[in-house]
Amino acid sequence: MSASRKLKVTWKDVPTRTITAGGVEFAYRELGADNSGTPVVFLIHLAAVLDNWDPRVVDGFAAKHRVITFDNRGVGASSGAPAASMEEMAKDAITFIKAMGLDQVDLFGFSMGGMIAQEIVLMEPRLVRRMIITGTGPAGGEGISKVARVTYLDMIRGWLTFQDPKQFLFFTRTPAGIRAGKEFLQRLKERSDNRDKEITVAALQAQLKALRRWGAKKPADLSKVPHPVLVANGDSDRMVPSRNTRDLAQRLPNSELIIYPDSGHGAVFQFHADFVPKALAFLSR
Repeated sequence: MSASRKLKVTWKDVPTRTITAGGVEFAYRELGADNSGTPVVFLIHLAAVLDNWDPRVVDGFAAKHRVITFDNRGVGASSGAPAASMEEMAKDAITFIKAMGLDQVDLFGFSMGGMIAQEIVLMEPRLVRRMIITGTGPAGGEGISKVARVTYLDMIRGWLTFQDPKQFLFFTRTPAGIRAGKEFLQRLKERSDNRDKEITVAALQAQLKALRRWGAKKPADLSKVPHPVLVANGDSDRMVPSRNTRDLAQRLPNSELIIYPDSGHGAVFQFHADFVPKALAFLSR
């Protein structure tokens, strides 16, 4: 037993692989391949690469499911020109999922990834079984078009205080939020070898353009999405104001809502010990 435990691959040491589809070489990582059931595809947030996923969340999901994470086109180690709309990112994700030989998946989208998930389920409803979307909102949601401004301001704030901007963007400024942010940022450093490439300025600008477009877009009719959806956020999200999460849950006819106290955009990372079991229970139905 002890030998098998030593051989168990975790997010800290899982290899990065590539697959080519639609003229793009997608970089991806996969865990829990021996687990049965519907695979879970993770959809990443603004400015993020593979190494921005919380190891506790990835390993937690992978304990029960096959988990696949990937870099968007033109981001991290994936090739190509970065997409500048959620629709393009959704099409790329569909291309990747199909190239992996998957007929149906569950989606876990965080922030921008939750917006991409909404586009995927509208474009290819049969491809999706269940969705978990956190720290996100519907197209045209209140304040979403201002994400770029909030992001730039907190990047400057981080630079001036010698801190990672995610400490301000993802977490509250209460003692609990500050502590959770520091712990999260430490977890992101657990993988020391074979780390992903950082996002480029051009890719970040393309994503910010996509967010502005999403914020200005006419809301989609989500009442025609029959899929079970778990919606989660903190009660004090500055990036995608929390009222959007409640609005999103109301627009989706088969949704469940979790709002965590004294937490912001990164609530599911701050409360990973509570969130992961609830997510697994949701996916097991």
